[in-house]
Amino acid sequence: MIYANCRDCFTAEDFDFIVETLARSRGESVSLCKLLVDSETRDTILEHPLLVDAILSQPLNLRISPQLYFYVTVRHVLKQTVDRKVCDYIASLLGHFSVTARMRSPANGVDGPIQYLSDMLIALRDATPSQSFLIRAHVGNYSLFITGIFRETVERRSTRGAPDFAFYEDMGRSNFKAAAAYPVAKQWELNTVYDHLADGFRDVRLGLNRLSETLFNLDPHPQILATL
Repeated sequence: MIYANCRDCFTAEDFDFIVETLARSRGESVSLCKLLVDSETRDTILEHPLLVDAILSQPLNLRISPQLYFYVTVRHVLKQTVDRKVCDYIASLLGHFSVTARMRSPANGVDGPIQYLSDMLIALRDATPSQSFLIRAHVGNYSLFITGIFRETVERRSTRGAPDFAFYEDMGRSNFKAAAAYPVAKQWELNTVYDHLADGFRDVRLGLNRLSETLFNLDPHPQILATL
């Protein structure tokens, strides 16, 4: 299960990077350290253009967490589209799915986690409420990740009969909307996140396309493409 918690998982090296990037003197370093303690002020600081510039200018030499990397870059392209909490969730999603083994549904099938989208949808027929929630959230997450990060691959494969963007967008919207209605979504304060992703799926997807194509490049991995 993915949570909107990137901003709660920053490391000491992340804060060092922020201070070193933005502070111009020892006095400013001390002031920044104090300001970063306040969550609202920290959120504003994380949107400073110098941070995203520093991250993108030295991608191979960064010593920061995936949480900081994905949050700053996602917020950069989506701050006009969705709020910080939704950006936080999307950043967590990118970090989670960057480990290909996590592309499978957390709700188990007969022999373990369910790998294929078609099998996930079939599994809903006999799933318990808790399993249904996990599957629906995963289908929404999966649809957003695939169409957002691997736009060219989805486009190319759709010309050979594979699912197209309309299919994934319908799957993403409907399953995020369904996941938002489960009590566990409200318990973890994800109901509004799912609702926002359902209502704005295409806008978010297009933002991730820009992120993937202009800010960083994730090469299509065989394990990911095998699930399409």
